[in-house]
Amino acid sequence: MKKCGYVAIIGRPNVGKSTLLNHILKYKLSITSRKPQTTRHQITGIKTIKDTQFIYVDTPGLHQDEPRAINRMMNKQASSVINDVDVILFVVEVGKWTTAEDWILQKLESVKMPVILAINKVDQLNDRHAAMAFEREIIQKHDFAATFMVSAKQGHLINELEAKIETCLPQSEHFFYAEDQITDRSERFMMAEIIREKLMRTLGQEVPYQLTVEINKCKLDESKQIMDVYATILVERSGQKAMVIGEKGQKLKKIGSEARHDMEFMLGKKVFLQLWVKVKEGWSDDDRALKSLGYDL
Repeated sequence: MKKCGYVAIIGRPNVGKSTLLNHILKYKLSITSRKPQTTRHQITGIKTIKDTQFIYVDTPGLHQDEPRAINRMMNKQASSVINDVDVILFVVEVGKWTTAEDWILQKLESVKMPVILAINKVDQLNDRHAAMAFEREIIQKHDFAATFMVSAKQGHLINELEAKIETCLPQSEHFFYAEDQITDRSERFMMAEIIREKLMRTLGQEVPYQLTVEINKCKLDESKQIMDVYATILVERSGQKAMVIGEKGQKLKKIGSEARHDMEFMLGKKVFLQLWVKVKEGWSDDDRALKSLGYDL
């Protein structure tokens, strides 16, 4: 018998869920930035080792404020997986327990599957006694299957965390995915996410939350073995369009160059990337627009 099961990675925005998944997979699957709510979609990461297949589901950060349709969509995605997995990995940031964590914990009170607590970013807290006191305080709040003080960035105790997750996975006669498969997401989806990551990392605080990326065309030039990719960056106001493009187009050029480099690494071939910036007012608060842009409502 094999072992195979789903593991939901949940937590509030910006606690390091995507960084943790990338370290576990030893592959950059989920985009990351220092800005909260970088992850907007459920990302499935698959890791197969010998007779065990881990299927990790990286979710958007759960947050109480839902002012726009896109925020409600992200909350719905993150909440929907809680009852459909075999293990829940609840990620919090060391020393920072907020009302958002209390709110998430309320959602976990009725679940039947094991909940493992991962207290992340321990590398950023020099006071070991404060970290241990924080851990003692949190484990009183819920009957966790296990607790780990980890650093997703440095890999501290990640192997031990994975070993515990493995013990919680159910037995299965077969794997759900091919043994060499890393995700169920398409190349087009991944390319759009790569572009959005560069935008998140390059732009200021406001603009990244009011933009999205749409891949218009993706075609392999067989003669030159070059992937031609044409993409549109959608913003909500004309002023944001100017910010994305930058003076004399330099910012957009930088974003395109960095995105193209990552695409070439992912695809293993040369990429020609053409970017446009277009204003689409109110897209982030329009259910119909979100659905047409590939968001799961």
